Amino acid sequence: MTIQSSNADAVAALKKPRRNFGFLFALTLLGLLVALWVFLAFATPTFATANNISNLLRQGSMIAILAIGQTFVIITAGIDLSVGAVVGFSTTVIAYLLQAGFPVWLSVILTLVMGLAIGLFHGFGIVKMGLPPFIITLATLTALRGIGLVITNGSTISITDPAFNEFSRNSFLGVPNLFWMVIVVAVPAFVFLHRSRFGRYLFAVGSNPEAARLSGVNVSRTIYMAYSLSAICAAFVGVLLATRIGVGNATQAEGWELQAIASSVIGGTSLFGAVGSIHGPLIGAFILATINNGANLLNVNSFWQRIITGGLIIVIVYFDQLRRRRS
Repeated sequence: MTIQSSNADAVAALKKPRRNFGFLFALTLLGLLVALWVFLAFATPTFATANNISNLLRQGSMIAILAIGQTFVIITAGIDLSVGAVVGFSTTVIAYLLQAGFPVWLSVILTLVMGLAIGLFHGFGIVKMGLPPFIITLATLTALRGIGLVITNGSTISITDPAFNEFSRNSFLGVPNLFWMVIVVAVPAFVFLHRSRFGRYLFAVGSNPEAARLSGVNVSRTIYMAYSLSAICAAFVGVLLATRIGVGNATQAEGWELQAIASSVIGGTSLFGAVGSIHGPLIGAFILATINNGANLLNVNSFWQRIITGGLIIVIVYFDQLRRRRS
């Protein structure tokens, strides 16, 4: 009984986040987002318009969902470079299914199942084949782009279902449907990560896999779970992107994996593992969306947007290192 009790305490110690630091960091991020909105509202007359705010929410929503999935992986001290390719491939899959006459609901389910299969493949490569996460997900990134281009012969697949195509353009209670999808994903993700034992296992594996194993955590299953959730989120974003552009195109969402990682890191997720949240990456995604939107309205060269994003990542990772050294 004493050993079991000490093991339980060890797991709790491994996963327990620094609540005060996390709360203050979240407030800081939220303050930065509000400051950006206030500045842009005064700097350009078109920022605070209803059309622009709706457009900004739509821009940030898909990256926000990707960032949630990426966060599960990064908390385990891993990385998923394939999510952008999964998004593009998913647009092709669902467009193909709809064109073949499958009902929308079944097409969506099959596309998500495809995402699950990709996530399980990543877990298999890491757990059974011993491949680094960087390598297996990079290989998938390249392969999925190629598979999608082979299936479509390098062209696009049109989606003619009007109800499907209108979904991303419509709103509910004045809020874009795409933003509601963020809430649909974020609420269960928050419960999973912060209120379930499986979420605690993610933190434990990211802190010290061997200690987690000795404490009774099934490390292999946890890794499978993290990468599966990331791929499912990416497949879901692919469905949403297909509703917005109305076509299936394997080359879509290029570079989105970097935006998802950036959003997660800016939101306070540690690239060293064991530190992360759901709300942080969401705020991070909309900070990036606001910077991009504001830069476009102010006619700032798009190259500067990348420089600003890179600078934010450097600063936040640097302070994360300082925090780790002091802890």
